[in-house]
Amino acid sequence: MQRFRLSHPVHSVVKGLELFGLMVILVATFVAGSQAVWDMILARRVDLADLLLLFLYLEVLAMIGAYLHTGRLPIRFPIYIGIIALARYLVLEVKDLDAWKMLAVGATMLILAATVLALRYGHLKLPYPENDVEHDDRNKPDRSD
Repeated sequence: MQRFRLSHPVHSVVKGLELFGLMVILVATFVAGSQAVWDMILARRVDLADLLLLFLYLEVLAMIGAYLHTGRLPIRFPIYIGIIALARYLVLEVKDLDAWKMLAVGATMLILAATVLALRYGHLKLPYPENDVEHDDRNKPDRSD
């Protein structure tokens, strides 16, 4: 199967835009986290919802750091963010949720956690080859015949 290959200038532009977008997300996450901390300082109070919000920001920062370090985005990071977001939702809305909605949110969190476990198990038992296809294709000549 032939994959679409970007020409060098186009690839450079795409990589540059990708890096710019990551930097925007990085700065926005830092500003949002700083605002949340400032709000906690002004309120002289820290709630569980505030801590979970800070964990969300921390996971976004970790996801950006992992992507910048490896050039890949582990699928587990967005799942972690989803679990934390659901936990925060549960904490904030506990008074307004009926039993079925709480059960649904809890079950969704369990499904996401099981997904992380399945991904980790698969990664340990079925690891990617050391030189995966993406890296091998760069070193091989293009055969379009």
